[in-house]
Amino acid sequence: MTMIAVVRVRGLVRVRIPLQATMKHMRLMNHNYCVFLEATPQNLGMIKKVRDYITWGEVDEAFMKEVAEKRGDLYIGPEKDAKGKISYARRFIVIGGKKYRKHFRLNPPRSGYGREGVKTPFSKGGALGDRKEKIADLLRRMM
Repeated sequence: MTMIAVVRVRGLVRVRIPLQATMKHMRLMNHNYCVFLEATPQNLGMIKKVRDYITWGEVDEAFMKEVAEKRGDLYIGPEKDAKGKISYARRFIVIGGKKYRKHFRLNPPRSGYGREGVKTPFSKGGALGDRKEKIADLLRRMM
């Protein structure tokens, strides 16, 4: 399955409530947070809904492992409850045999997001929108 890296570029102020709920559901609570999502129709719909606040692109498994090793927080909690009926698998992601939290807190990128700033699409020199394979360059500058 193809994985998509999503980074929240813009902050929390003056964001409409439905968009805040969508970004919270995607675990993008603050700016400079990154998550890896599968390319399902549901996730692509959420990305389309909040496209004015995020940037995204496709990544491979090796790059996900690199990000997790450098900036990942290990998940220490249980996988199931005491009776073994409730699974907590939605709280973590397994990369390279280790359990990490689903969101990654990153630094602001060295040399900025783009010349035009965080309110302009990537195709016009800004930060927002689909970066395709160039998302890896942005994430390396943020680690």
